[in-house]
Amino acid sequence: MMYASINSVESCGTVDGPGIRAVVFFNECHLRCKYCHNPEMWHRQGDNYTPEELANKLKKYKPYFGTSGGITLSGGEPLLHQEFIIELAKILKKDDIHIALDTAGYGLGNYEEILSYIDLIIFDIKDINDVRFKNLTGGNISKVWEFLKTAQDLNKEFWIRQVIVPGIHDNKEFLILLNNYIKEHFTCENIERIEFLPYHKLGSEKYQALNIPNPYEKLQEMDKEECEKLYQEFMNIYNSK
Repeated sequence: MMYASINSVESCGTVDGPGIRAVVFFNECHLRCKYCHNPEMWHRQGDNYTPEELANKLKKYKPYFGTSGGITLSGGEPLLHQEFIIELAKILKKDDIHIALDTAGYGLGNYEEILSYIDLIIFDIKDINDVRFKNLTGGNISKVWEFLKTAQDLNKEFWIRQVIVPGIHDNKEFLILLNNYIKEHFTCENIERIEFLPYHKLGSEKYQALNIPNPYEKLQEMDKEECEKLYQEFMNIYNSK
């Protein structure tokens, strides 16, 4: 029998995709982002749901979805649970439930089948070049490009998110490079939204509780107003010819 390690299920979420959504947080992630606020989800823990059990739980929220809501699969990294998600999606799609995938694109490869069931990809860029990506996450950015190529070949819709870390992403040079990166790796017509998320320290206590070193323990949070100014500056660059 197939199981997945689910950290939690949030009902009535309003920020992880369009409309009102039930958000599933999968345990396990192969990245170690220095600004991660969910370190408790890095490792796979006890397997606690079959696809059928989780689908039955999620379908109970369908009356709240209206015409725009649905399910968002998040984590951790949901792409590490591909076979489980495929079976889950087959059940949910029988009830015509919208499925969003919140991901860094850092899974196990061979994404065609899982993405065939996904209506929207909420993509966390992390960073835009291989050296800085490696420094920030410990991962190899080429694995992300494999995911993006498959998603583009399948003509998937995207929300794009970039966490703005002070001293790294809060400058015009990065904004220009980010614009170039997006236009190189995405079909702009498929991008429904671009968001800047200011770095915050809400996960700091989790590092202490788990006895994990916090790389950004002394880093100041990104000012929300400054982040919004950067976003407006970026959108001017992005929308210019």
